[in-house]
Amino acid sequence: MVCDNCHERDAVVNLTTIENNSVRQLHLCEQCAAERGVETSVAPAKHPLGMFLEAVQKQSMPASTEAGKCAFCGLTMKDFRETGRLGCARCYTTFEPSMRELLRRVHGGPKHIGRVYRAPAEEVFEKAGVLGELRDKLRRAIEQEQFETAAELRDRIRVLE
Repeated sequence: MVCDNCHERDAVVNLTTIENNSVRQLHLCEQCAAERGVETSVAPAKHPLGMFLEAVQKQSMPASTEAGKCAFCGLTMKDFRETGRLGCARCYTTFEPSMRELLRRVHGGPKHIGRVYRAPAEEVFEKAGVLGELRDKLRRAIEQEQFETAAELRDRIRVLE
């Protein structure tokens, strides 16, 4: 499709305007669209959390910590502010002072208050391992048509469950 304005270049922008309750469509090339003030370049979308963190960091961070860079992954505080994500586990130690200040400002304190993950007791893991082995033996016994053995294994599994 050719540009409706210059009739020379291919149209890449479809501009729809409504004037006096009538819809008017214009197909424009990049240059003609730019002349009319239509933005043709698409900026990458920023993560909302990243924008919030960037604003908080700019208020709270002195200029000396701007040069900080993770030695392992190469992430900088500027990258963190733009994405809202750290690059690796070592970033936490590299940017610890900045993160403490950020957490204090966002959450009211640098310490977590609330529920804490508690790992299951080792007995649960051992029991799950034994059950898995018994189920595997049961499956093999059924495949080999050893039904008496399968019945014993089934009963042992029921007791453990």
